[in-house]
Amino acid sequence: MSIKFDEQYSINLRTAWEKFTNNIPWDYSFIRPEIYDSWVRSRNAGVNPVEPVSSVLNSEDLNICINANLDLIDVVHPYMEQLYDVVKDSGSYILLCDKDGYLLDVLGDADIIQQGKSHSMLVTGANRNESFAGTNGIGTCLYLKKPIQIWGEEHYLNQHKVYACSSAPFFDASGNILGCLDITLRQDKIHPHTLGMATSAADGITKELKIRAAYKDNQLISAQRNSIIQSMPSGVILLNSSYRIAQINKLALNMFHLKYEEVIGQSFFNFIRLDENMIPESEIYNKEINVSLLNSNLPPSKFNVSINIVTDDIGEKKGTVLIFSESKLIHKLVSNINGYQSKYTFDSIIGASTPLADTIRTAKSASQSSSNVLILGESGTGKELFAHAIHNESAYSQGPFVAVNCAALPRGLVESELFGYEKGAFTGANKDGNPGKFELADGGTIFLDEIGDVPLDVQVSLLRVIQTKEVVRIGGWYPKPINVRIIAATNKNLNTAIELKTFRSDLYYRLNVFTINVPTLSERVEDIRILADFFVQNFNRTKGRDVSISPEVYSLLLAYSWPGNIRELENVIERAVNITDTDTIQIEHLPQNISNIMLTQNRETLPELYTQREGDDNQNQPILNINQNTRQILIKALEKCNGNISDAATMLGINRRTLYRKIEKFGIQTDTYRTRL
Repeated sequence: MSIKFDEQYSINLRTAWEKFTNNIPWDYSFIRPEIYDSWVRSRNAGVNPVEPVSSVLNSEDLNICINANLDLIDVVHPYMEQLYDVVKDSGSYILLCDKDGYLLDVLGDADIIQQGKSHSMLVTGANRNESFAGTNGIGTCLYLKKPIQIWGEEHYLNQHKVYACSSAPFFDASGNILGCLDITLRQDKIHPHTLGMATSAADGITKELKIRAAYKDNQLISAQRNSIIQSMPSGVILLNSSYRIAQINKLALNMFHLKYEEVIGQSFFNFIRLDENMIPESEIYNKEINVSLLNSNLPPSKFNVSINIVTDDIGEKKGTVLIFSESKLIHKLVSNINGYQSKYTFDSIIGASTPLADTIRTAKSASQSSSNVLILGESGTGKELFAHAIHNESAYSQGPFVAVNCAALPRGLVESELFGYEKGAFTGANKDGNPGKFELADGGTIFLDEIGDVPLDVQVSLLRVIQTKEVVRIGGWYPKPINVRIIAATNKNLNTAIELKTFRSDLYYRLNVFTINVPTLSERVEDIRILADFFVQNFNRTKGRDVSISPEVYSLLLAYSWPGNIRELENVIERAVNITDTDTIQIEHLPQNISNIMLTQNRETLPELYTQREGDDNQNQPILNINQNTRQILIKALEKCNGNISDAATMLGINRRTLYRKIEKFGIQTDTYRTRL
């Protein structure tokens, strides 16, 4: 609808306003729809068009409001000054308000501002929202969220009808309204171009707010990126498209002995050379590379390097990110992932015998030292268990535990497995090279099991590593310092091997600082029952069984010589748990070489042994240690219990059902042994 803002329109508006404010039906169709709708909102809000209730913030709330909008005022005020330079001395106001309609800043002629304070409350802190000030340039602009010009009689409040207002909103980067800018003049001074001025200024404010927001976002992103880069556990260097250093973290500076002010903006190749003059133009991940420091006498160092290429939306290269990690940190991580961790402590060593207690005491002393340890003992005695325990209680416990079975390594690969190799060192080698077990154990313990099987030529290299605490890979030129605690073990007599010239005496003396002799199982007989019970409990748990060992089985276990030591005992118990179809391990569940002991032992040469059953209610009641015929044991138990099946079963450590089955099997008449009164 085209409106002609002339005197007649003003007269018609005055008449319509008087009818409207008195709720008199009238033809209001000539009024601009946005103005009429605003009148309706103002009336519905209860705004008194003649005596309005003003809303002005008190000093404390105004201070809070101003401080919350300082950045906005800082942006808008220069635009207000530019507008005021155009309209000054014309009885005008330049007003800034926030999104809620509160005036934040006021510019204008001094006499006009003074007049506004008393006439229309155009002061900072005053609220120009429609719900307080009715239809007006600021309130209606905020409601419509678009520029609007309101002429004299279009205002809802009578006292505002002498003014004409031109208001335009401004927005943040997300399109949310932040407030508006208003130019208020006497009605006779207004011009249609005034709205264009306000709109142009508001557009400029919106753009500047977006630029500032983007700048702050970039600053935040940059700060976050810098914080991330500085906190990374690796050295990080950011290069621009021409390989100049754009950013470098402190760890990289320390790694390469550089100073920030010397390298920033300079070519990467002025300071660092990668393996074989490699140019970082293709992506790689965690590749071990020789890194040389130019202008330095230091030898090349190995680093695990990752290279990431940064591209723009169309795939054009814009920069490069290089991440340097020290090889020993990667090796430690790989060691952990590959299970190079010790599992056992001294609490894992089961037994209560004196020989075992003496060995544990020696091993604990060894754990408090950084000296090399040599563990001697037959196969199956638990030498590796002691190695684990020593590591776990030593100063190296936080490092990896790398166990190497020297006897299992192919003869031609022993040296490469222990010391590693460079790429291309030999046919079939990994193209990137490979660290050896000593490098992987750096900061921890290497356990060289079956050390007596190491070839003589490798013993020479091993001796050099022990003496220098450095390792040189096969095909390599530069030694790598290592901090490794060595624990070696063997079931061979090394003194005999030295005499036979299959083991070097100087290596033996290097390894044999702390000697630990692990006793055989036959030397710790009192631990056999403890270990057997321990294994049964373990297999019950893992196999979902509830099996126990019968007394006659204990006797055979104690009588057996155990050439395979603890490993053999564990296998025997596991076999018995697997094959028994009852809840008790009987003699028939044992391997024949053990069960035959009953047949081969001469009963007359064996004294009748009695042992106290742990936890028995009757502490004075002995249990026969079965080194004799099973039938005789059952009869003796029935005799002692006066034929009472329950008591006899308790004495023998078996349940009543099993005892009944055995009584039936051996044809024993229980009545014979009952005491008759």
